[in-house]
Amino acid sequence: MREKLEKYLFEESPKSYAVLDGASVEDLPFRVYEKRARAVCLYRGEIAPDIAEVAPYLIELSPSDAFTDWLLDQEMEGKHFGIFTRSRHSLTEVRKHFRKFLTVYDDHGNPMLFRFYDPRVLTKFLPTCDRTNLNALFAGVSSYFAEINESKFMRFEVENGKLNTTEV
Repeated sequence: MREKLEKYLFEESPKSYAVLDGASVEDLPFRVYEKRARAVCLYRGEIAPDIAEVAPYLIELSPSDAFTDWLLDQEMEGKHFGIFTRSRHSLTEVRKHFRKFLTVYDDHGNPMLFRFYDPRVLTKFLPTCDRTNLNALFAGVSSYFAEINESKFMRFEVENGKLNTTEV
């Protein structure tokens, strides 16, 4: 699995990121600190320690990075760790982009958390999106990678307003 992900994450010039779910990755804030990863929590402001443990984190990845090595060596299959994405934008800009999608509203205007970084959610949600939603989700993001089963990932890209998928 590692070789496949490395090939697609680092094959071209845009930057690669992981959006990881603290609820699925044990001790994620500690691992980010320990490996000195370039990372930010998607939640804003001061966060209670119990929330910080389960919060989503955006981590910039690079082929020779200690955190990237640690992450790709993990047995991720079936654990819903998060998603991968590629973008030409900085960590700060990608965080700003993703923060727009953390809260959605139901038909009555009630706010709800949208766990787009859960591969079980993203793989079901993206195929239902219209052109407007796809353009919003892919603004500044060239591709998403999400686990579709215990040994495969799906790459999602948009071309001319249409979603393209490739199994990797």
